[in-house]
Amino acid sequence: MELVIRLLVPICSCPPGLCSSASMAAGDDGSAVRRLYLSVYNWVSFFGWLQVLYHVTLALLGSGHQAVYAAVKLPLLFSQTAALAEILHSITGLVRSPISATLPQVGARIFVTWCIVWSFPETQSHVLVTSLVLSWSITEVIRYPFFGLREAFGITPSWLLWLRYSTFTVLYPVGLISELGLIFTAMPHMKGRSFYICAALTTIYIPGSGSDMTWRALLHAASFWLSAFPHMYGHMLAQRKKNLSKAKAA
Repeated sequence: MELVIRLLVPICSCPPGLCSSASMAAGDDGSAVRRLYLSVYNWVSFFGWLQVLYHVTLALLGSGHQAVYAAVKLPLLFSQTAALAEILHSITGLVRSPISATLPQVGARIFVTWCIVWSFPETQSHVLVTSLVLSWSITEVIRYPFFGLREAFGITPSWLLWLRYSTFTVLYPVGLISELGLIFTAMPHMKGRSFYICAALTTIYIPGSGSDMTWRALLHAASFWLSAFPHMYGHMLAQRKKNLSKAKAA
């Protein structure tokens, strides 16, 4: 009997906090407990992603891109999965970022991390894993201190603000191309498999030929992803102009 559980595939991924006008920080009216929790969460996440960046750098210098995934696997799985907490933050109102923005941002990364790279060993030595991990980790070692300092002290250095709203101009396209490239790399290996195991926000097809259905669904999702890119990138550029202009005026 064919068992099909709905696959929740987030359509468009962008650097968290840039796709919506709301930021990770919920403002100055939060309680001390809330601010303490968010500060700790951001700094723990920062050190997790710093480990990822450290290990990917060592692997590249020592063995080349083929060794990157093995070197970063554990800290990557931990750090990316820990970001599920940001969905709870939005649902509970702990931060102002709406769930409609947070869920696709976090979910798309979880999907690529667990359902593509982790599920398909054939992708793990690909050079796109290196570009993916670098784009994610550089983004996050900037983003988390930005919000960690804001929650802890209510301030952020101007240089960190500039990095926060400028590095995405390169890292977002690199990350997007890497994500889509890895999905397409995994697609031929989906066909012919009797089951397709996934985790976290996605679910599992366990059919006799349902892997073809998964393949087609991913192809359509990737097409939509590409078509949405110009709009998302334009929106992020507008957010950059708004935030940097505000900082300059202050």
